Amino acid sequence: MATTISSVADERQGPGSVEVQVAAAALRRSEMFHVVKELVGFVLYMHHQIPSVLQNLETEFAGLKEEMMEMAAASAELKPSDQRKYNTRKRDVRCRIKKREKLMDSISALLSALQQALDEVPSIEGVALILGGSLVRPLYVYDITVTHGRFDSGSAKEHAMTKLAQSVSRKAIRALISGGAGSLSYTGPTKLFLLVRCPCTLNLPLDFVPKRDFRYSKKVVPQHMSIKCNASVFQNNNKHVTSIMDVSCCSSESVPSDVIWFQCKHTVRGLPCKASLEG
Repeated sequence: MATTISSVADERQGPGSVEVQVAAAALRRSEMFHVVKELVGFVLYMHHQIPSVLQNLETEFAGLKEEMMEMAAASAELKPSDQRKYNTRKRDVRCRIKKREKLMDSISALLSALQQALDEVPSIEGVALILGGSLVRPLYVYDITVTHGRFDSGSAKEHAMTKLAQSVSRKAIRALISGGAGSLSYTGPTKLFLLVRCPCTLNLPLDFVPKRDFRYSKKVVPQHMSIKCNASVFQNNNKHVTSIMDVSCCSSESVPSDVIWFQCKHTVRGLPCKASLEG
C-alpha cells in the first residue's frame, strides 16, 4: 500500500499537522533557502544522523581544512624538535577531515542544488524532507507547504540570514518538536532526500528530476507543516500594491494539478551512531 504525498493546508487536517504564521507577504528566495537549510540540519540532528547541529559542523569542518592548509605552508619552517608534534597533529586533522568529508560534501551539494533551483523558479509550493533507505519506503516524512510561495527579486545565494528567516526557522523547528519530531529511537544511519513542489511546466536544474504521482508506503505517518505568509501585512502598509501581491494566485490551493514534486539527485547519508556519540 502507498500514499501520495500532498501538502496540507492547515492544522485542522490532523494531529500530525502544524502551522507557522509569517508576518510578511512572502519569503525571499534567500529566506526560503535559510529556512529549509535550518530544517535539514534539524531533521538530521534530531534523528541522530549528524553528531552536532549543522552550523557547528560547518564551522568545525571549515576550521580543520584551514588548519591543514596552514600546517602545509608552515612545515618547511619547523625545527626538528617540533616535527614529531607537527606530524601527530597533521595525522589527527587529516583523519578528522576524512571522517566528515563525505558527509559535508553531500550536504553542500544538496544545499547548492536547492539554491540554484530557488533562483530559477518564480514560486515554490512546498518542500519534503524524507529520511529512509528509499523514497518509497521511508522512515520519516516531513511535508512542508508554503502558502504564498511566490518570490520577488533577490537570489537564494545571498548569505546574510534576515531576522524574518531566523524567526520563521525558530518557529518551524519549535512546531516540529511540539509535533514529536525526533522523539523516536535511533534506527541507524540512513539517507535524507529533498523534494520541492513546483509548477510542472518549470525547467528546474539538472540536479532535480520530476516525480509525478510520487507515492510512499502507507505505514509511514507524515508530519505536515504549513508555512503561511500573510498577504494582508503588505496590503495594510501599502496603498499601491506591487507584483508581490500576486502571490495568492500561485498558492498550492489554486491549481493543484499544475504542480508536481521534483526530487534532488543529491542525498545525505548520516553517520553511524557510534560516530555521532563520539563527535
